Amino acid sequence: MLEDDERREVVVVDVRIPFISMVMLMVKWAIAAIPAFLILAALGMALTVLLGGLLTGGMRHM
Repeated sequence: MLEDDERREVVVVDVRIPFISMVMLMVKWAIAAIPAFLILAALGMALTVLLGGLLTGGMRHM
């Protein structure tokens, strides 16, 4: 482990990534986003049903 006075700073000047590799990475991100969206949509629907049931259930008894 480095001490505070031994710490070295690094500056990244350039990153060279082939175009096809970048495209494949973005495609993988898009595919990985689909299950995440489905989970968030299911949670949103459950919250909507829960709140809607509470609010409309209270209104029926009036």
